[in-house]
Amino acid sequence: LVSIGNICRSPIAEAVFKKLVTDEQLEHKWMTDSAAVSDWNVGRFPDSRALSCLRNHGIETTHKARQVTKEDFQTFDHILCMDESNLRDLNRKSNQVKDCKAKIELLGTYDPQKQLIIEDPYYGSEKDFETVYEQCLRCCKAFLEKYH
Repeated sequence: LVSIGNICRSPIAEAVFKKLVTDEQLEHKWMTDSAAVSDWNVGRFPDSRALSCLRNHGIETTHKARQVTKEDFQTFDHILCMDESNLRDLNRKSNQVKDCKAKIELLGTYDPQKQLIIEDPYYGSEKDFETVYEQCLRCCKAFLEKYH
């Protein structure tokens, strides 16, 4: 799960997906992580508003931001991103990887409510983080149902 800085959207999506997988007792089938296309926030914990939003839904995370690597394209079956800018960057990076096996697509592709883009809530309010959470929950549920 990839976003620009890996401190808002993608760690929310990662934590939501991990909880869904745990609730379904499918942890042994899924390796889940999140990363950034940029190196701006490497090593940082998620935004405090993202952590607060997750806690409000009974979800904890210990994720620290990292940048997407060449190995990610070779290891993961799916790389899901938040917006078109992420998608462009990931497609460009994947073209430089010899044996890319990851299918790269927007997480919003799986949204039953057809909200294709998950907007960055960084400059927004707590309500915007809640919107991201709700989108990620819908999309991750639909994705898991498709590939379960």
